[in-house]
Amino acid sequence: MNASVTMNRDAVGAPGGSATRPWLAAYPPGVPGDIDVAGLKTLTELYTHSIAAFADRTAVTCFGSDMTYAELGRQARALAASLQADGLAKGDRVAIMLPNVPSYPVAIVAVHLAGAVVVNMNPLYTSREMAAQVQDSGARVLIVLENFAHTVAGALDEIDLRRVVIAGPGDGLGLKGQAINLASRHLRKAVPPYILPPGLTIRFADALKTKTAPQPVPVAPDDLAFLQYTGGTTGVAKAAMLTHRNVAANVEQSVTWFDAMDTNRVRVMVTALPLYHIFALTACFLFSVRIGGSCLLIPNPRDCDGFVKTLSRARFTSIAGVNTLFNMLVNHPKIGTVDFSNLDFVIGGGTAVQSAVATRWKALTGRAIIEGYGLSETSPVLCANPNTLDEFSGTIGFPLPSTIVSIRDEEGRPVPPGERGELCAQGPQVMRGYWNRPDETARSMTADGYFRTGDVAVMSEGGEVKIVDRLKDMILVSGFNVYPNEVEDVMASHPGVLECAVVGSPHAETGEMVVAHVVLKDQTVSTDDLRSYARTQLTGYKVPRTVVLHDALPKTNVGKVLRRVLRDDTPPV
Repeated sequence: MNASVTMNRDAVGAPGGSATRPWLAAYPPGVPGDIDVAGLKTLTELYTHSIAAFADRTAVTCFGSDMTYAELGRQARALAASLQADGLAKGDRVAIMLPNVPSYPVAIVAVHLAGAVVVNMNPLYTSREMAAQVQDSGARVLIVLENFAHTVAGALDEIDLRRVVIAGPGDGLGLKGQAINLASRHLRKAVPPYILPPGLTIRFADALKTKTAPQPVPVAPDDLAFLQYTGGTTGVAKAAMLTHRNVAANVEQSVTWFDAMDTNRVRVMVTALPLYHIFALTACFLFSVRIGGSCLLIPNPRDCDGFVKTLSRARFTSIAGVNTLFNMLVNHPKIGTVDFSNLDFVIGGGTAVQSAVATRWKALTGRAIIEGYGLSETSPVLCANPNTLDEFSGTIGFPLPSTIVSIRDEEGRPVPPGERGELCAQGPQVMRGYWNRPDETARSMTADGYFRTGDVAVMSEGGEVKIVDRLKDMILVSGFNVYPNEVEDVMASHPGVLECAVVGSPHAETGEMVVAHVVLKDQTVSTDDLRSYARTQLTGYKVPRTVVLHDALPKTNVGKVLRRVLRDDTPPV
């Protein structure tokens, strides 16, 4: 494990005046400038408290059925005991490869109760992508939905797992196949065949049958809680090391910002974004646990008919989404069947929300989208608009309590208000560093201990922040990071490709799309052939939407491909 990032977290939590933090004057009434960083609990303590305090409340709703906090605690303790019986020890990594199904919250709580580290993983990953993260994290245990067990089987020769826990869609709620089929059409298809060694696997439901209690494990605020993978500039994914303190701090910052401390009010959060993404993990699940709220899990929001039908039967108070999700909902022909009258707030993030979409959303629901900003490395929220916002602002708002934002020039010097520069940040939510990548960690920090986001921003005199550009080559597709080098490596491995460069291009629905610029060595290869090949190696949002063929790629005198030129030559869609 690499050394911790040098940053003055405690100083960030100390009171500061408006002279250094001009945004404090814009805070909603009652929102303090700082949270009590020293008094933060671990996530394990957060779970234990909420399970006891809100035992009879609904923690999770999915497929039309509910799981109470008491039941969440019972199942999590049983799973933790089962994993410990298999040899899971403090600090071990457990990969979770699940969509938004009831077993996911159970798995997260169980892993932390056992003192282990959660490695969140996209269940739609290919065997290649999955193996890379298992190898990098050193995970020896994997919890996977049975629909994706064939992906694990395809990577078994490349990974060293001690245990694979196979979950069914209804595990955690006691639901069987027909009930799931009626509630979620995308799970009707048969589970693809797979072969895994019998001694390696255990069914999720069987793991819960243990009669023993989990062994108590002392967990400290600075212990690792998550390895949250983000893209790597070298084409290799890298994991942000998020401690219990990092994530607990961001939960507390968010709860404070949204004035959600009244635990007498039962809140229901529509959780359509995947829990493996840091946005939904913190802003939906952990936020809800902190206040005794309920997560309405949507396993497959792409099934928009089913999504709208679920919403029409629910009384929800909040929703978090990305631009594509809001746009999909406002354009659905049956969205008028949904009751939005109970909405307290609507959170937008992941990628910029388009003003046209925000206008239509406000007209439909009566609530403005409160846009925020963050990254996996920051647990994730750094900035957000006030919860009192009445009209969409088009900015990312103001730094959260105990967060310092500084706009820096290329030499790392702060720039005056109104000038462009890289958005840099300090705060208790900022990661410890990148897992086993001290060089990447060092590059991500300024000399005085600020995390460099790679995004170009402008701050107003009053401290409001607006993102205006990106320094990195990263492509943002519906809130998901795509790093060109990884896609280029895959495309270049096709035998008919001579060279390839990948860029992002504006897209009306997803914000950006992946475009591959290719020089062929086999002229019989078609662009459809290349996209089909990419689909065997990359999860869907990374697959180039467009492939452009060239006789040669534009390069510098030293042979570096000019991605900027390719971006300028790619028309938006």
